[in-house]
Amino acid sequence: MVKRVEGGILAAKGYSVASKRVGIKPTGKNRDLTLIKSDVPATVAGTFTRNVVKAAPVQWDMKVVEGGKASAIVVNTGIANAATGKAGLGDCQREAEKVAECLDVEMTQVLTMSTGVIGPQIPIDKIEEGIRDLSRNMISVPSTNTAVLRDYYTGNKANAYMEASEAAKAIMTTDTVPKEVAVEFEMGGKVCHIGAMCKGSGMIHPNMGTMLGFVLSDINIEQKLAQSIMRALVERTFNMVSVDGDTSTNDTLVWLANGLAGNRVLTAASLGIEIGDIDETGNVDIRDFADELEKKAREEASNGSTSDFAKVESAKDFKELVEALYTVFEYLAINMARDGEGASRLFIAKVVGAPDYETAKTLAKSIITSSLCKAAIYGKDANCGRIFCAMGYSGAKFDPEKTDITMMSSEGSIKLIEQGRMPKFSEEEALKILSPDEITALCDIHDGTFEATAWGCDLTHEYVTINADYRS
Repeated sequence: MVKRVEGGILAAKGYSVASKRVGIKPTGKNRDLTLIKSDVPATVAGTFTRNVVKAAPVQWDMKVVEGGKASAIVVNTGIANAATGKAGLGDCQREAEKVAECLDVEMTQVLTMSTGVIGPQIPIDKIEEGIRDLSRNMISVPSTNTAVLRDYYTGNKANAYMEASEAAKAIMTTDTVPKEVAVEFEMGGKVCHIGAMCKGSGMIHPNMGTMLGFVLSDINIEQKLAQSIMRALVERTFNMVSVDGDTSTNDTLVWLANGLAGNRVLTAASLGIEIGDIDETGNVDIRDFADELEKKAREEASNGSTSDFAKVESAKDFKELVEALYTVFEYLAINMARDGEGASRLFIAKVVGAPDYETAKTLAKSIITSSLCKAAIYGKDANCGRIFCAMGYSGAKFDPEKTDITMMSSEGSIKLIEQGRMPKFSEEEALKILSPDEITALCDIHDGTFEATAWGCDLTHEYVTINADYRS
């Protein structure tokens, strides 16, 4: 069973973190440099922006993920290190070299990430000095003789957890709140943890929005399987979010698994599958795949084979891990949408009754990315024709004459399109339902059993203000 716990990125065993302000962006007082370390080299998986213009850290990190192992992460805010050419890649290497020197890890296992303004070079001298300072002040939660280097640490987890929360704040740019979550679950009789944080408020339209995500776990898993699981889950969570339709140059999500929970290693072979059996497009929900895999393993084990019983245990572990990761990814995805730049309310589009998942997904994303729909949500305007219109130009095939659209919130629900037509409704009731800070458009196209949910936000005057003044 997956349950929420405290600790953020330090909920998992064997990680340490520190952050500080080094002055990358001249204005403000927030911390802008963060350093994370795993006690042992961790299996690493990652997904990255599909924007052709890729920031230097994205290019660097893609190579690290190809290597399969990561030992540390350094991340700065204020400057994106994008459109910086060979000099930008050189700065990534200098960061990695400094981290390797200060933390005694392999340079090729250091992930570098940046977020902020596109164009300027990062102040590498300041960052190198900051890395040196942070390396002397890392903090962790002792589990197996983990070194604790921060003087004020007293053995109280709260101190380390506070530092984890500070790291979640340090990676923010235009975010208004930090986004962190942690869960606990079991694999092979061992207690396992996943701690995660992300930043993202504007330029969010992940097609793996400026989004950076960090998932730290203590489980033992093979790299290729981890990578496949991650891709499948991202399609159902982070890639169903849009704030403004802009896909960033820097989108990066990494998952580290250092194995310190001590569970038996989870592999495709132990599950009796090929990596290709997992649908990385998300069209087949990996949670359904996990259910079927466990069911099949139990049926095969009814013959009493020892190897089949082992496969049952692996299938149970797989199912639990998938559920834990989905819980983490969905939570962070929703909170990115909720905290969209200038947003005043979360806007959810749920499409049901579709003939296949792709149709439902296309319709849901078209709704939340429509500027007119987003503006109507901001104005609490029951102009459901905008939602119907966004569905119509999405490219998905459906019968408008069969379509129902219902607006829902904590104040109730009201049907604004019924069988393709607008029924009579109370404007006062509609205004009441559209006033809370979370609004859902439930769209039923009555053509099957598939459904999809996308998360967005309203479009406000404040969004324009933030982005008109972004560089200053």
